[in-house]
Amino acid sequence: MPSITVLNLAHLHLLLNHVPTIGSVVAVGLLLLAFIRNNESLKHAGLEVVFAIALVTLPAYMTGVGAYQMLRTNKEVSEAAMRLHQDVALAGFAVTEFAGFIAWAALWQAKRRGRPAFGLVPVVLLLMVLALSIMARAATLGGEIRHPEIRAEVAGAAAPNSQGPFVAAAISMEMVNSPWAWPAAEAVHFLGLSLSFGVLLAVNLRMLGVMRQVPFADVHRLLPWGMLGFGANHITGMLFFIGQPTQYIDSAPFYWKVVFLMIAGANFLYLTVFTRPWAAERLEPSLADRAMAVSSIAAWIAILYAGRMLPFIGHAF
Repeated sequence: MPSITVLNLAHLHLLLNHVPTIGSVVAVGLLLLAFIRNNESLKHAGLEVVFAIALVTLPAYMTGVGAYQMLRTNKEVSEAAMRLHQDVALAGFAVTEFAGFIAWAALWQAKRRGRPAFGLVPVVLLLMVLALSIMARAATLGGEIRHPEIRAEVAGAAAPNSQGPFVAAAISMEMVNSPWAWPAAEAVHFLGLSLSFGVLLAVNLRMLGVMRQVPFADVHRLLPWGMLGFGANHITGMLFFIGQPTQYIDSAPFYWKVVFLMIAGANFLYLTVFTRPWAAERLEPSLADRAMAVSSIAAWIAILYAGRMLPFIGHAF
């Protein structure tokens, strides 16, 4: 059963690994066109695409780790090449996630003040150009893993055979062997989870008609704190995953948690960019508003449950 799970992850990775690269091209194109035309709507669209790419890059990277676990025993494939690909992909993932966070901050400020703070959109554009270049390198290395004829034609053919230190391996060693790294990350993880869930619970309950005496703009002001908690969860969760990937790739609740985290991330975007929630003070919430609010609350409950069940369901831990 575990081998089937990892095999499916490898197939899923082949499907998802193009999204960060192609999506980055689209986002960079939109943002460049927005600057050329001085069009705020295009800027908002580009920022929304960046945030969406950041969400999808999460399962793209994680399924790549699953594919590595399957192929590492294959004698025909260089483990050093796979580790180098994993390190470059990790760098691209980190830059993309940071760009997604800045893009969300720009969208939130645009909703509050009419336009993003000066300098945020250019920062997002530069980060996405950097992410695109790193992702392109990761894609090239990924192709070289199973296609030696490609590696023979490129100048850096010897690079994948390097036996130097690898970042992901170093993180794993630190998380496993350090007496404080894992416990400290656990503490930050639970604090971030409480902060993010608490803020989104308040905002979504307001959308459902609870606390009508509180203006929606006041609860909306709390969203950056929720995103801060979401980011803390994201970082510490990745440290856990990189530290002990085999604990997670064979555990069904882990996949549930990733899916529901993406739903929670989509809820952040909905609450930030859509205008309908701002009419909640004057209008009854629409069916779509109620569905989004209920699905977000349910998603966070599912995240809590799946995280708690990681040691008890599946083949991990």
